Amino acid sequence: MALLSVQNLGKIYSSRLGGNQVTALDGVTFTVERGEYVAIMGESGSGKTTLLNILAALDQPTSGSVNLDGKLLSEIGEKEIAAFRRDNLGFVFQEFNLLDTFTVKDNIFLPLVLAKKEYAEMERRLAPIAARLGIREILEKYPYEISGGQKQRAAVARALITSPKLILADEPTGALDSRSTDSLLDVFEGINRVGQTILMVTHSTKAASRAGRVLFIKDGKLFHQIYRGENTNEELYCKISDTLTLLATGGRND
Repeated sequence: MALLSVQNLGKIYSSRLGGNQVTALDGVTFTVERGEYVAIMGESGSGKTTLLNILAALDQPTSGSVNLDGKLLSEIGEKEIAAFRRDNLGFVFQEFNLLDTFTVKDNIFLPLVLAKKEYAEMERRLAPIAARLGIREILEKYPYEISGGQKQRAAVARALITSPKLILADEPTGALDSRSTDSLLDVFEGINRVGQTILMVTHSTKAASRAGRVLFIKDGKLFHQIYRGENTNEELYCKISDTLTLLATGGRND
């Protein structure tokens, strides 16, 4: 059974008076297996952000369903949704979303504090993650004292510390320079290699070329997908670029 199953997902936004309607998603269907690393690409306005918000249980679809590890998101009550999100999903954002008044360690601990975990448990969970991500030396620093790449590693640590079933990454390399981007993508590859499932929305061909599968959305519909197979990063990069050209020029992908 797939970890994530998205079936015939539709989202229509209506104006306040209902006169105008915009279809953001139209019959999107796909699955993500445990341990997969999937990238989602598409032009601005294609529906990527809407899809991510629905998968994160931050928005409700107009039609269709999202099933995460056997649980339909539509069946989770409003009072339980925040806890479900915290316990099952990890988030990595473009702008890091770290609190400058908290140390890096306290930022990472925040989801566990909200879950009312004991401090000893927090420390036990953090130790292997900090070692794996190479951030032990910055744990007592504040976000304004560290680089963008270090901030994003801290954000990844915060996402991992709850042992989430799925990490949702929204343009995670968007605010990083080239060197920090490479470093973060190495981190993603590393955590995926040990079994972490990742779903990443990105505009970056470079970032997407490190994934195991790439989904392309156009006008709210699933347009095409590419599997890594035996392709190298460079070969996958070229295939992604060709598909993006089709998206931009209105060509067909048969």
